[in-house]
Formats: sequence, structure tokens, C-alpha cells
Amino acid sequence: MILNKVTYDNAKNSHIFIDVRSPSEYREDSIPNAINIPLMDDEERKAIGTTYKQIGKNEAKRLGVKLISPKMPKLFEQVLELKSKNIQIAAFCARGGYRSTFFASVFSSIGIPIAQLEGGYKEYRKEVITSIPILNEKTTYIVLHGNTGVGKTDILHSLKNSGYSILDLEGAANHRGSLLGSIGIGACNSQKKFETNIYDQLSGSKSQYVFVEAESRKIGKVVIPNYISEKMQNGIHIFIDADLDYRVKSLKKDYIQDDNWMVESINAVERLNKYISKDNLDKLKNEINIGNFDFVARELMQKYYDPMYTFKSDAFEYDAKFKANTNCDEIAREIAIWLESFVLK
Repeated sequence: MILNKVTYDNAKNSHIFIDVRSPSEYREDSIPNAINIPLMDDEERKAIGTTYKQIGKNEAKRLGVKLISPKMPKLFEQVLELKSKNIQIAAFCARGGYRSTFFASVFSSIGIPIAQLEGGYKEYRKEVITSIPILNEKTTYIVLHGNTGVGKTDILHSLKNSGYSILDLEGAANHRGSLLGSIGIGACNSQKKFETNIYDQLSGSKSQYVFVEAESRKIGKVVIPNYISEKMQNGIHIFIDADLDYRVKSLKKDYIQDDNWMVESINAVERLNKYISKDNLDKLKNEINIGNFDFVARELMQKYYDPMYTFKSDAFEYDAKFKANTNCDEIAREIAIWLESFVLK
């Protein structure tokens, strides 16, 4: 049977992608919005790889069929549910090899047509690596600066909701950028997933002008590509200010998302031992233990974050300055008016 093969470029707007790789491969990175329906779990994939190296290709295939066969009824139900929505499906694995060929062939042979993505994830990864520099070159970044807690990320999202293009680097990384940046949101994304999310956002941009938050090169464990950092440095820079009470309230909303915030906060604060004395560190941990987030936020902003950020922000000349007083939507509207009046005009 001849499989229907599609390229990512031809299928991205018409197909739902099924990633048949193992869960760990999928977690590291995948095509955005792809559904993971793994043929094998991580241990099974490892066993097949070992069999291939130690015994041979055919024996590895036999083991693969043995491991996959009992799962077919469940896989059938998952695929049938997708097809019931009258959508086209394309399956992929690492390189467009055995796993996606098997998956697409089995279902196509029983009247459920599934295409195979040519080259698999590896080909998509090439698209990401090749395209980001090109998309970046076409972009003029409007960089939002401001002390911790002024709500830059919320302002970005408000601008996006109003139809403006943004690049949310912290969202792409799943990390807020500081030593405390993972509290309440889980592990930082891999470098590959970070770059995939950047590509996904920039390729969807509707304008030359893209709003982005000022960041250090490193966000959690991922690194912003140098060519993006340089383009941001040469972009349009605006500064957002806010009173301390406003900033504490903003941080409280972001960081207290579940009951585990105290444990995560103490673990994060421990990493500040190079910058804060032991007495101050113990005091912060005690205040966290009694749930006094406001005190901890004020202390960290006034004694740690603000002095560090002021040193960095003084290096820029700002094209505009704004003061956040009520909420992110208000300041986003002011920025939008400024953009329309003084930049796009």
C-alpha cells in the first residue's frame, strides 16, 4: 500500500498532527498542538533500541510488533474519536521511519486514512532552525522594560488580545526569568521546545512590530538566540513604572497559584544565599512559612531585584514611559495609542 505523505508546510493548516513517539520525546519538544499517541513508552523504546544494536533490525521489529499489538484497541479508539470530528490526520515519529509508517499503514489499511509527515520531527526541527533567523530579521521589536511586578507579561497578553503581535519569551520558556521564576508553573521547557514556541509565535505575527519583554539572555535553563537578543537591543524601548503596592499585588496573583507555593518559594529563596545574608535569608523563610507573601515580595524587590534591574535599565534611552495605576488592560491601551500615534503614523 502506498502511503499518503505530506510536508509540514502543506499540512500545518489542514491537518491535526499525531506524535507517535515516546512520552519523553514528546515532552522534550513536538510540533505545537500535536497530540501524543505513543506506540511505545520510554522503557519499551529503550528495549527495542538495545535489541536493534545487540541482535539486529528484524528482531527489533518483531519485538516492536509484540509490544504494540496489545495496544491497538486503545489506539483505534483514540484515532476514531479524532476522525469523528471530520478532521485530517498526519502522523509523525522521529525521522518519518518505522513508527509513523506502521501507524499510518495500519489505520489506512482499515479505511481510516492517515497521512505520514515526511521526515518526521527531524524535518520540522530543520524548519524551526532555518526560519527563526529569517522571521527575526523582518521584525522590529518594541521592548517593554520595568521593575519586577509591574505586570509586563500581563500587558503583553492584553496587547495580544487587542490584535497586536507579541513574542512572549517567558511563556515560550515556561519560566519567569528570575531565580524564583518557576514557582507554581512547573519545569522550564527544553531549549528545543523554547525555540519551537518562538518560531510558532513569530510565524503567526501579523505585523512588523512585535512587543516583547526585556529579558536577560538566559531564562531559567534556556538561552535566547543571540540574533534575537541583538535585534531586541536595537529595537524600540519603552519603560513601565508602578508603585510598590501595585507590584506586590501583581506578584501575588502570579506566584500564589496553589498550596505548594510556600515549599517552592523556600527552595527558590535558598538559591539567593550568594546575594543575601544568612540572617535575612532566615527571616525571609520564616515569613514564607507563616504565609506573609507581601513582606517577602517587598523585601526581595527593594533589596535585591530593584537595585539589580536599575543597573541594567539605565543603559537604555526610552522612546516612551508609562505608569501602571489600575490594571494591565489600561496600560496596554495607552501603549496601543502611543504606537498608533507616534510609531505607525
